[in-house]
Amino acid sequence: MGGVEGDKKEGETSKDRERRRSRSKSRERDRKGSPSRDRKPRHRSRERKRSRTRSKSPDRDRRLKDKDRDNKDRDKDRDRGRKDRDRDKDGHRRDRDRKRSRSLSPRSRERIKREKDLKKEEEEEEDGKKKDKVNPLSLEELLAKKKREEEAQAKPKFLSKAEREAEAIKRREAQAEERRKTIDEERKKRRVFQDIGRKMMEDPMERERRERRERMERENNGNDEDDGRQKMREEKDKGKELVAIKERYLGGMKKRRRTRHLNDRKFVFEWDASEDTSTDYNPIYKEKHSVQLYGRGFIAGIDLKQQKRDQSRFYGDLMEKRRTLEEKEQEEVRLKKMRKKEAKQRWDDRHWSQKKLEEMTDRDWRIFREDYSITTKGGKIPNPIRNWKEYLLPPHILEVIDKCGYKDPTPIQRQAIPIGLQNRDIIGVAETGSGKTAAFLIPLLVWITTLPKIDRIEDSDQGPYAVILAPTRELAQQIEEETIKFGKPLGIRTVAVIGGISREDQGFRLRMGCEIVIATPGRLIDVLENRYLVLGRCTYVVLDEADRMIDMGFEPDVQKILEYIPVTNQKPDTDEAEDPDKMTLNFESGKHKYRQTVMFTATMPPAVERLARSYLRRAAVVYIGSAGKPHERVEQKVLLMTESEKRKRLLEVLASGFEPPIIIFVNQKKGCDVLAKSLEKMGYNACTLHGGKGQEQREFALSNLKAGAKDILVATDVAGRGIDIQDVSMVLNYDMAKNIEDYIHRIGRTGRAGKSGVAMTFLTKEDSSVFYDLKQAILESPVSTCPPELANHPDAQHKPGTILTKKRREETIFA
Repeated sequence: MGGVEGDKKEGETSKDRERRRSRSKSRERDRKGSPSRDRKPRHRSRERKRSRTRSKSPDRDRRLKDKDRDNKDRDKDRDRGRKDRDRDKDGHRRDRDRKRSRSLSPRSRERIKREKDLKKEEEEEEDGKKKDKVNPLSLEELLAKKKREEEAQAKPKFLSKAEREAEAIKRREAQAEERRKTIDEERKKRRVFQDIGRKMMEDPMERERRERRERMERENNGNDEDDGRQKMREEKDKGKELVAIKERYLGGMKKRRRTRHLNDRKFVFEWDASEDTSTDYNPIYKEKHSVQLYGRGFIAGIDLKQQKRDQSRFYGDLMEKRRTLEEKEQEEVRLKKMRKKEAKQRWDDRHWSQKKLEEMTDRDWRIFREDYSITTKGGKIPNPIRNWKEYLLPPHILEVIDKCGYKDPTPIQRQAIPIGLQNRDIIGVAETGSGKTAAFLIPLLVWITTLPKIDRIEDSDQGPYAVILAPTRELAQQIEEETIKFGKPLGIRTVAVIGGISREDQGFRLRMGCEIVIATPGRLIDVLENRYLVLGRCTYVVLDEADRMIDMGFEPDVQKILEYIPVTNQKPDTDEAEDPDKMTLNFESGKHKYRQTVMFTATMPPAVERLARSYLRRAAVVYIGSAGKPHERVEQKVLLMTESEKRKRLLEVLASGFEPPIIIFVNQKKGCDVLAKSLEKMGYNACTLHGGKGQEQREFALSNLKAGAKDILVATDVAGRGIDIQDVSMVLNYDMAKNIEDYIHRIGRTGRAGKSGVAMTFLTKEDSSVFYDLKQAILESPVSTCPPELANHPDAQHKPGTILTKKRREETIFA
């Protein structure tokens, strides 16, 4: 028994021993008849029943049977463990667990079940990953995913307080790091600069010693050979550079002796002066120069330039002694030719004012045009007039010019009159007050005087030879005065056809006959439609202040007037219209002259260019100065204020003293009358001029101002163009003009005929649309200064209507 039990102990595990003990205990309870047998499992109760039936057998048989049963159980357990080891892990795991679960407690079963579930979930996740790897996303899914990401990025990002604080700290650290880096870089640069300066100031011998010492230290320390070579090369280059700088700026350039290489020629003919052992007759070389410590700053005080001069003088004297008489004569001839050539060059390089007209070259004419700021374009342009006497004008015209007091022609007259005498169309762009009236009158008078007087009397009912159009009555009357001044001594009649005067009286004067008609567009159309006037022989059309006419809406009227002129005398739109010879012959042909159209303007807006393209043929364009810019002699002043402060400031300006006459511009007729009445109550002599006044009242006001009876003219933009009132000391813009062109013409009433003037402007915030252009106009004037209130005003920083594109910064919305 003991041996059997020992065998049992060796072959069984602890679990088997526990099962065996529990079975033995249960059998003992069955034998004793324990009360707890009813609570045992069902199969054990059957065994107990069987034991009861066999209770009559002997005890020994029962024990033998129990041992046999235990041996069978042990053999089964051994067979089960062997089978478990031999089975495949994955295929028979469930059966083994099921069999083991029969002998496990409920907690162990739950734990095993949980482990199985976890393993299943992990396997499913791995399978899902494999599926994801195997199956890529489709194009639609990718686009949807990208769209979702973009929408997520487009949504504003809300940050909490802690996140904001963290962002601020990061930014602060980044700024501090950048500042630290810049400081370090500056420190490094300063250190490098100081090292370079120290090396430059260092003695060459000391530098060589230091370099040798550093080289030895590098070799002893065993540094990297490549780095050492690179540094040595850099130091050598720096040394060479320093030596080159010294030689270039401190003198002492030594000529290195040429060394012969193997591939060179055998003999070297270059030799050093120190190798010459023969005596030299040159005292500079015979007697060596002694060191002068008080020379001109060269090496050791030696003056190299003086040495060169002495050397050249020595050799010059030597050559002079060796020359023959013939050589001396040839040299004298050569020098004489050279002096003559230089004298001719100086003679040709004289200023054009010191030359005669025949001596003028193309270069002189270019300088002439630059001196008078004349710019031309459009074919062969004739040379301008230098003065009245030199130009080939008829004597009677020169007499009239002299009587009228025109001493020297103005820039526009210098260039426009020669072009007009060639019968070419002209576009003259010049500032106001530049003498444009005489520029188109003189060619017209020259042509009319070439016609026989008898023909002119007989053809008086066929209309005038010339029509001059002006935008305002005042300008038309001013042109009439100038025309009468020129034309009356020559027997040329002039009629003004303007509004405000009886149409019948004007018709009667037109029927009497005239050579020149000066008109405003509205009244001229009225006269033409009522047959008071025909333009059958009109060959000269002048559009004065064309830009102002376009602004006032007269463009359709001008086109209608030009349609009344016959088209039979129009120029051909070919190169013939630019040929000066053919045009001059046509000008002198009398009645068969081509129609000539002249347009004068202060600015060139697109509408004026369009009109010029329609009615002018191959026109010559003359620009004087900078077209459309304020006069250089007018000092512009600007005062910013409110509307209620204007009257007080006006009285302050007038009380400070002024030289009459002055012109005050306002924008409205009613304001013009009110301001003039209030000035008269305060004791100032003021008169008014605006579109609501009758023609007689206008003429009376202008004549009083010109005669000196009135000191102040209060006017609207009617007086802004073309009106010439002498010695206007100041123009005051009580109301700022609506656009910069009107402002330019207003201030052009002063500073005329070479005199200076002042233009003062009262600005309010309602005039902000002109701030930018006004600022540019003041900045371009050499005699004006722009006040800081206007220069720094927001509306003066960019042109009205321009769209400013600002860079949109990355915005973060904080919660």
